[in-house]
Amino acid sequence: MDTHTQLRQLGLFDARVPRYTSYPTAPQFKTTLGANEVSRWLDLLPQGEPVSLYVHIPFCRRLCWFCACRTQGTATSSPVRAYLETLKAELQLLRRHIPQGLEIGHLHWGGGTPTLLEPDMITDLAAAIFDVMPLAAGYEFSVEIDPGEIDDARMDALAAAGMNRASIGVQDFDPEIQKTIGRLQSYEITAEAVDGLRKRGIYSLNTDILYGLPHQTQEKVADSVQKLLSLSPDRVALFGYAHVPWMARRQNMIPTDALPRPEERLELFNVARDLFLHDNYAEIGIDHFARHGDGLEIAQRNGTLHRNFQGYTDDRYATLIGVGASSISRFPQGYAQNAPATSAYQQRVRAGELSVSRGHAFSGDDLERGRIIEALMCDFQVSHADMAARFNLSRAEFDSLANGVDSAFPDMMDITGDTIRIKDKARPLTRMIARHFDAYDMETSGHSIAT
Repeated sequence: MDTHTQLRQLGLFDARVPRYTSYPTAPQFKTTLGANEVSRWLDLLPQGEPVSLYVHIPFCRRLCWFCACRTQGTATSSPVRAYLETLKAELQLLRRHIPQGLEIGHLHWGGGTPTLLEPDMITDLAAAIFDVMPLAAGYEFSVEIDPGEIDDARMDALAAAGMNRASIGVQDFDPEIQKTIGRLQSYEITAEAVDGLRKRGIYSLNTDILYGLPHQTQEKVADSVQKLLSLSPDRVALFGYAHVPWMARRQNMIPTDALPRPEERLELFNVARDLFLHDNYAEIGIDHFARHGDGLEIAQRNGTLHRNFQGYTDDRYATLIGVGASSISRFPQGYAQNAPATSAYQQRVRAGELSVSRGHAFSGDDLERGRIIEALMCDFQVSHADMAARFNLSRAEFDSLANGVDSAFPDMMDITGDTIRIKDKARPLTRMIARHFDAYDMETSGHSIAT
C-alpha cells in the first residue's frame, strides 16, 4: 500500500484538527478566568527574567478576504490614534503589577496592519512600551509589514525604534489568486519593501506564503515560491489556507468551487516544500523553513524549538504578555485573552481594568500533555526521559498518556525504548497524532482541515 493511500485511510483528507499553537487550544478558554487572577500572575513574575511582549494592532486599510484574524477596516487615522492611547493606558496598568526592572527579550507587533501607524505613532508607541519595559540585551523586535502600507518615513521610524526583524505576508504572487482573495500585492512592491528595510540595516526577514488558495495550481505555487526565494528570506512559514467562512464572514467572498481538494492541497505543499529544500532551507516542524544558521534552525538543532500563536519560534522566555484587543498572554500558570472586540477592550482599559475576557488556568495533566504535543509538533518525537526531567513523570504515567497512539496510526509511529517518534512519511498526520494526546472535547467545525 502506498503512503498516499495510507494517509487517506487514516482520514488525513477529511479531518479537521487544531493547529496546536497552544494547549489547551483557544476554544477551550473560559470566561470564568478574569482580571483578578491575571493580576496575581503578573505579581508573581520573577524579577530579572525577561518576558516576551505581543502588541496587537487590529486595523487594516483594506480587509483581505482570505484573512481570519481579528481586524477592522479604517480609512482614517483617527480610530487608530484613539486605540494607541488605550494601548498606552494598558501598559500603565501592567506597570502596577510587574516587577520593577522587567525587560523585554522578544517584542512583536502584529495585526491587522501595524505599518498603517503614522511615523509619529510608531515612535510614540515604542517610547510608551520601553518606558514600562525596556529591551533586554540581545533582544528581538519584529513587526508585521504590509508592503502596500509602508514608506520611507515609516521604515525610518521602525528602524529608529529598534526593530531588527521584519515579517512580510506574501500569500501568493499570482494576479488571479490575489484578485480572488482580495490581496493585491505585486512582486515588485514586495521587493521594494525588502530592499528598503535592508538599506536600513534590518536584514532578518520572515515571510508567509499560503497553499490551498483558490485557483492555485502546482505551476502557480512553484512560480510564487521561486519569486519568494529571490528575496532571500531567513524564515518562511508555508501555511495552509484555512477556509472557515462561518468564523470569518469575509471569506464568503471566496468561491469555494475554486478551492483545491484536500488531496490537491497536499501536492501543493509538497511542490513548495521541495523547492525550499532544494534551495538549502532547513525544514522546521510541519510548515516552516529557515536558512541554516538562523535562530529557528539553531533552536530546532538544539532541541529548544517552541510553538506559540505566531507559529514556530526560538523565543525562550516563559512568559508572553499580550496587549491590545484579542491578544493572548501565556503565563506559567495559564492563558489569558483580552476582549476580542476593540470597543469592549477600550471600554475596560479606560475604566482602569485589565481587559481580560477569558482564559485557562493550567490544571490536572495540562502541562504534561501540552509538552508532548509541542514536542511532536516541533521535533516529531517525545521521550520519557524528557518528560521525567521536566515533570518527574513516571514511565507508567508516560505510557498511559501514549496508550493507543501506535494502534490508532498503524505503521506511522516508531516506538523504541522510551521514545515515540513520528515516521517521516507520517509527518502530514502530525496534527492528528497530536490530537490523540488532547484530553479536551473538540468541535471539529471550529478548526481547519488537517492538510
